[in-house]
Amino acid sequence: MDGYLDIETTGLNPYTDRITVVGIYRDCTDGIRMRQLVGMDITRESVAEVLQGVTVLHTYNGIKFDLRFLETQLGITLPATMTHRDLMHDCWKRNLYGGLKAVESRLGIQRTTEGVTGREAVALWWRYIDAADIEALELLLAYNREDVENLLKLKERFDAEEPLCAKESPARD
Repeated sequence: MDGYLDIETTGLNPYTDRITVVGIYRDCTDGIRMRQLVGMDITRESVAEVLQGVTVLHTYNGIKFDLRFLETQLGITLPATMTHRDLMHDCWKRNLYGGLKAVESRLGIQRTTEGVTGREAVALWWRYIDAADIEALELLLAYNREDVENLLKLKERFDAEEPLCAKESPARD
């Protein structure tokens, strides 16, 4: 089963900043497709439970960011039964550079949370924590949900393309 993961944090340092949201989409038939864990609900056990059955995990820059945070803060490493596919590297092979939003824009993938950035995601979290601003949390969750769902769109687009190195050369007699 394929899984798609994106996290939100209070900053860029996995040693000093905290994970605020873990969004996971599972391509399964049990009816539980999208799950988001928030704040204190983010534990080693809860993330492992949501990832149960996933054999291929897709991220964008997950090697340097998402997976590093999960390992540093929760002690989660990918099990041997799971493959990781960092879609950022698929983008690089297609000369698509930049963050996920830049790639989405170049590929014409729309967002309802257009204009929300990672920096704003941090501010939304603190508005929720400091002022109990539920609308800020709802926008943060919508932003994370789009990040995760757009990973699926990227993967499907890349998988539908002809393989980059599999072009056949003309037959020779």
